[in-house]
Amino acid sequence: MGTGSKSSHQSYAVSPTALAEAPAAPLDITGAPAPGEGTDLTGAAAGAAGEPAFEVPELPEPVVEPAPPAEPPAGEDPLAELDALLGTESESEPLTAAAPPEEEAQEASAEGELQSSSEEPSAEEAALLQAEDNAEAQEEEEETDPPLTPVPAAPPVGEPTGTPILVGGDDFINSEATLVAYNSPDGPHEVLLTHISEEAEEKLLDALSIPGTHMEEIQVEEEVKERLDLDKEKKLAELTKTAVSSVQHKLKTGSEMSDASIAKHQAAVDAVSAVLNDPSISDDEKAMAQHYMDQLNVVKDKIDNGGAPMPWMDAYEVTATKMVTKQIPVPNGDPEPGTLAATVRKASRIQANLDPATGQTSWDGVSRSSANGTEYEIDMGDGWKAVYRPYKDNDPKHTEYSLRGQLEVHAPAGAGHGKDLVERLEQLHLMNKPMTAAEGEWTYLANNIQAQGLEGSAGVKAAMDTAQGLQDLQVQEIVHQRMESLMGLDSDALQTAMKRIHLEASHKVLPMKVEVVRDAVAKASGFSSGAELAASPGYEPTPSTGGKWLTWSRFDVTGKKAEIQSAFKGRSLSHNLNGGDLASLLGVGVLASTEKRAVMGIGGGLGLSEQADKMTGGANSVFLRVKKTPSSPGGGRLIWDDPSVLMQRSDYYAYNSDHYGAINPAHHNYNAGAITRDPMKIAKFTGSSNEIMFRNGIDLLGAEAPSRIVCHTAAERSSILASLTARGITQLGGKPVEDVLCTEADY
Repeated sequence: MGTGSKSSHQSYAVSPTALAEAPAAPLDITGAPAPGEGTDLTGAAAGAAGEPAFEVPELPEPVVEPAPPAEPPAGEDPLAELDALLGTESESEPLTAAAPPEEEAQEASAEGELQSSSEEPSAEEAALLQAEDNAEAQEEEEETDPPLTPVPAAPPVGEPTGTPILVGGDDFINSEATLVAYNSPDGPHEVLLTHISEEAEEKLLDALSIPGTHMEEIQVEEEVKERLDLDKEKKLAELTKTAVSSVQHKLKTGSEMSDASIAKHQAAVDAVSAVLNDPSISDDEKAMAQHYMDQLNVVKDKIDNGGAPMPWMDAYEVTATKMVTKQIPVPNGDPEPGTLAATVRKASRIQANLDPATGQTSWDGVSRSSANGTEYEIDMGDGWKAVYRPYKDNDPKHTEYSLRGQLEVHAPAGAGHGKDLVERLEQLHLMNKPMTAAEGEWTYLANNIQAQGLEGSAGVKAAMDTAQGLQDLQVQEIVHQRMESLMGLDSDALQTAMKRIHLEASHKVLPMKVEVVRDAVAKASGFSSGAELAASPGYEPTPSTGGKWLTWSRFDVTGKKAEIQSAFKGRSLSHNLNGGDLASLLGVGVLASTEKRAVMGIGGGLGLSEQADKMTGGANSVFLRVKKTPSSPGGGRLIWDDPSVLMQRSDYYAYNSDHYGAINPAHHNYNAGAITRDPMKIAKFTGSSNEIMFRNGIDLLGAEAPSRIVCHTAAERSSILASLTARGITQLGGKPVEDVLCTEADY
């Protein structure tokens, strides 16, 4: 947590586990082979019995130009520092580059002669050159593998749902983030809203200097209790305790005293007697020896006569005053180099306001509503800031579970910060590049593993371990390539560089990780290979991006739509507005969760149990129910007569009774045995208060639109129809709007 010590950065250590032995030279794993072309890698973990082993792509042999060693700064050992960061021993064999072909070697020699005639760049210049190279590489990559969701330079001002985007890697739940530009008199307030995974929190906290966590060593005088040196030397306490324990066991079990117990007692008596009979011992030492002899006399009585178990024996200790070194928190210390200053405060939420007349959302950049929990306000410099609600400081038993992991990044007032909002995530040690198609498939697979309950598959577990090992190797390769520039950095700069290398490695190696995990997921779900799974009609490794939300599908539903429809035959999914304004809901166009409504500027009180849902975690989702398809539904209802439209999403979970959408293990409404993500089980729900939770919400005007929207009156229907028509919305879910909008009187 920004303590500046090496121990605080051990999450970045490398410990490859996937390979039987490390290669002699770092491997170029940036160019993954096409799906299905991989071959077995010696030492790769195999699946469990009954599961075919997955294949690991063959790693191509690299050609790496050797870099001349740099002179380490006086008094520093950069190699040792790198070893510590990489989790390797300094005695281990160094990484060596493969010898280049003869022609390339001659070219490299000539180039080296030219460079030797000019001054070599400094470490800082080398870092700048490396940054330029990285930027050029990123531009080339974006041209060949463009982002799944391009980041707008300026998100649309006043749009309550903002612009959904996907960020690469797996630092964020479902890789989702939203860019919102709030209206205000000072100009747009642009904010990035996201929810980081609990596993990524350590990286973020390591970027911060949090009051009370910066430690300082001081020397203080303190009274301590300790054993005498003679006791430690002669091991009198140990011998006496051994005798006591041996006899105590016999007393508790009613067993006869054994020769071994008697021998242990005699050994202790001999050692203690030798000390007592030494005329040179001090008064304290004599008191210590007598303390143990008194204990041994009790043991002797129990050996001879038996009886009840003995009281617990304590070692003899004396009180001494000593100078001890202690670490104490510094409440208001300056931020450590390379970290961001953070202030701890009571949790809050953006207090925005949605204008029902215009449908625009606004916020003054300051007003916030209170919440039950703790958050950090983070100064990112140059007018930028962030607000984070940590997992570690928000006890699930007593704080709002739904806010844990929420992150806001705020740009200075004004428009045009869209791309910078994403790039600034690097300051928090988080992934900061838009998601590409290869990265999208990784998130798709991860979501399907959870949705289909494949986490317990031995093959999937082994594949995830192998994927991590591949990433560790990529880190080593990058370090090897940049060894010269890294060796010229001081400790703080080196720590920062290593964290960036880990982010870069995660991005580069993802295509190969995808291939490994895809193959394991395929075999765990009944396919012969990853290639067969990828070619199946239900495999859709890109999210739905056409509406207000980004949603990922699950191939066990999209590939078996007819089976899902058959399972739900005669049953529908529905949502009752409970007196809410249907026209206002369709004006916004989304059925949004409690947490989403808060940042959109929609006031509270619309849900039946908003505060309880914040404690259970259900506030991050919207609630639907499975019911027999109603023949005469009441007004104010949304009905999906074809549940497969929503069941293809991968982010839902369900209970067959009312649990307030609980995902908080510390809450009394949570029931791990009752929760399910299986659509076939959900189709058979019979509980009248069953509930299905969909994360974030449902886009009512896009592909997920309900098949029926039941209005209370004909006048309400006419008003809503006119509003939709004026906005150019003529179809909902592929049906004419007139066929979707209906009234109670129509049945």
